[in-house]
Amino acid sequence: MKRIYEPAAYGPQGGCYWADTVAPLHWPALEGDAQADVAVIGGGFTGLSTALHLAQAGVSVALLEAEHPGWGASGRNGGFCCLGGAKASAGMLRRRFGDDGLREWRATEMAAIDTVQDLLEAYAIDVDRHSQGETLLAHSPRAWAAMQDGAAETAALYGVIPTLTPREELRQQGLAGDWFGALTTPLGFALNPRKLHSGLAGAASAAGARLCAHSPVTGLHREGRGWRLDTPSGSVRADKVVLATNGYSSEDLPDWLRARYLPVQSSVIVTRPLTQAEQEAQGWTSAQMAYDSRTLLHYFRLMPNGRFLFGMRGGLRATPQAQEAISRRIRADFARMFPAWAGVEITHEWSGLVCLMAGLTPFVGAVPDHPGLFAGMGFHGNGVAMGCHAGRLLASLVQGRSPDAPYPTAMRAVPRRFPLGRARRALLAPAYLLAGALDL
Repeated sequence: MKRIYEPAAYGPQGGCYWADTVAPLHWPALEGDAQADVAVIGGGFTGLSTALHLAQAGVSVALLEAEHPGWGASGRNGGFCCLGGAKASAGMLRRRFGDDGLREWRATEMAAIDTVQDLLEAYAIDVDRHSQGETLLAHSPRAWAAMQDGAAETAALYGVIPTLTPREELRQQGLAGDWFGALTTPLGFALNPRKLHSGLAGAASAAGARLCAHSPVTGLHREGRGWRLDTPSGSVRADKVVLATNGYSSEDLPDWLRARYLPVQSSVIVTRPLTQAEQEAQGWTSAQMAYDSRTLLHYFRLMPNGRFLFGMRGGLRATPQAQEAISRRIRADFARMFPAWAGVEITHEWSGLVCLMAGLTPFVGAVPDHPGLFAGMGFHGNGVAMGCHAGRLLASLVQGRSPDAPYPTAMRAVPRRFPLGRARRALLAPAYLLAGALDL
């Protein structure tokens, strides 16, 4: 397997808070030879949603996860089931796909949240849900002016009424901090991603999907009219294959993936439970999931048990030295933004990979020139909702059916390759410098 980060980025991860909140799942490793109508590579939200929707339709499915269940981004994200999935701005989407394409994309963002809501209700999955939509906090006067100017378009494209909160009213909303205002859009909610993952896994297994862990795909070969997937202890022959590995993909499984995605590290910390007095001292008592308006944004939320989650972009390398540096940086940013909590114990810290695409939009569809091969990837750090929705779409596409849910033109565009090939990580340093300058 050819990957672009140091091995530590793909190795065992400790310190993730979510792992302490659920009982570990035990999927067997693939042993021997197996057959299935569809093989799914990757056991995160996209892979499990694909497997679940296919199994519900009576399709035989074998899902292969390289590590333990919940190991990847689906088990270690911030738990924001929200709008997003693309990094392209409204202007970029309009220029590339037209007004109709922009409206399609906005409808898909909302449909993705609905997909998760439907799954939670259908399978009675308890995910510690909270937050009435999402709150964007202006880090500068310019950002606040842009929020006010864009509120009408937000209302028009999403069909909801966003709430603008000026700086002087933030404290009474429990959103105190060095902000210049806030925009709350009443769409989406926060959740425990590991509980969502466990719930989807249980539903997929009950529907008949075969779930295998510790079964990394080491070879993917066209064989006859189908595919053969090799693992260290077995193989699967399938008519169709779905790639659902996102930022944990390999450059050569298949070669088509080479340089078509860019993994980026994100880092998260979680505090011990904060007392009511501590929350009031900071002036942050809101249950809203929130993020700031920086390009290199911070995302954070007060969880139902009083713990505070805080995340930001990770390091450029996956080495012990780089991790130590980003650990210092995330703590410094947290202390600067929430000074009353600067001395509060950080009980958990971890990192993981999100996936960027050169066109800044996700890809969900058939892989060109590879009959029977499909992919869903590139959610730009917002894959809780969009990954689940992508799985729903992929299940239809694999069966040769038109999806019964929004499937916008923006998601059908075949991703182009990044420049520099396996050295494309070098693009991040100047991009981060530019973003930092723009965020001033």
